[in-house]
Amino acid sequence: MNSPVRLPVTPAQAVPAPAQKQTVPAHRLPPPVPQARIQRRHRWIHASFILLVIAPLIVAAWYLYTRAADQYTSTVGFAVRTEKAGSGLDLLGGIPGLAALSSTSSSDTDILHEFLLSQTLVARVEKRLNLRKIWSLPENDIVFRFGPDGTIEDLTKYWWRMMQVSYDPGTRLITIQAHAFTPGDAQKIAVVVLDESSKMINRLSSISRDDTTRYARGEFTHASERLQKARQALKAFRARTHIVDPTADLKGEMGVLGQLQQKLAEELIALDMLRSTSRNLKQSDGRYSDTVDVRMQQAELRVQVIRDRIENERSKFGGGDGRRDYSALVGEFERLNVDLEFAQKSYVAALATLEAARADAQRQSRYLAAYDIPTIAEKPQYPKRAQILAVMAIVLLLGWAVMVLILYNLRDRR
Repeated sequence: MNSPVRLPVTPAQAVPAPAQKQTVPAHRLPPPVPQARIQRRHRWIHASFILLVIAPLIVAAWYLYTRAADQYTSTVGFAVRTEKAGSGLDLLGGIPGLAALSSTSSSDTDILHEFLLSQTLVARVEKRLNLRKIWSLPENDIVFRFGPDGTIEDLTKYWWRMMQVSYDPGTRLITIQAHAFTPGDAQKIAVVVLDESSKMINRLSSISRDDTTRYARGEFTHASERLQKARQALKAFRARTHIVDPTADLKGEMGVLGQLQQKLAEELIALDMLRSTSRNLKQSDGRYSDTVDVRMQQAELRVQVIRDRIENERSKFGGGDGRRDYSALVGEFERLNVDLEFAQKSYVAALATLEAARADAQRQSRYLAAYDIPTIAEKPQYPKRAQILAVMAIVLLLGWAVMVLILYNLRDRR
């Protein structure tokens, strides 16, 4: 069976015929995109940028570079030092009160730091230098100058602007930068501030010395009165009992009692020996001879007398029947003696404290040590014009951008 004959297919025959385009009606076509144009809101945005950002920067730059006066800086640095000089009273280190005199409060620098920002210091510097005149010198600079008609409160606020006080709590160092419109005025302000700070520390030291001396004098007076009362009480005890030292008198009584007990022991031994030897001297009727009997009676009598004496001596320690009560006397004497010893030690401690306070009052224990004397400026450091313009540009630009975003947000909500 013959196979069918396949004819070659040409490329033109392999490509299918293109489909016919479907035409869209004209009323269904979207409108053409209009050409972009500057709207009214765009003009308002441009105008607001010029008015709120560019114009203030231009005005600020003009004022800073043409009207703002140069400010010069004088730097001074100091610290509060404490002098701890030794003396002969240091040997009495165990006496309370001396350590308090040689140490000072660690808050002196903190007090001075607050004083540097106080209205009191501003008033004193104003009285000595006339700060209103110094800081109102540039008449054309109405922004950075001080108004000469300002009150002391206004001057204090302006002081905080023109006086930069740096305080390091770790090292207790204070650095001050005084600003003025001339180098000489800045240095004068720094010198006066240093002088007033030194006077402040001297006043604190004087008050501390006066308080310490007054306290030490009061303690010394109290200790003197206590010692006098203790001595009078001991004197009255001795006059009443006619005994200087009951302990020594008691030792004497105990010595007598010991001798009596020793004598009693000897007599008892002698009596026992007499009895043992007299057993061989009995008569036929079982009685001792008159000689032996008398000796034994005498020995027994001596023993009984010694026992009575011992009992009498012992009865002295218990009191009663007009006898001395040594237990009460010794207790009272020990109490008076302890009071006297305590009063004497308190007197010595108070006297040493008073002498230390007097010695400390004669020298300056605290003083202001300046490690950086007031300097004289050669070129102005303030105002920092470039930094001020940069900060103004950032703030104005951010404020303008936030305003534009808020306006667009309100427009989209409509």
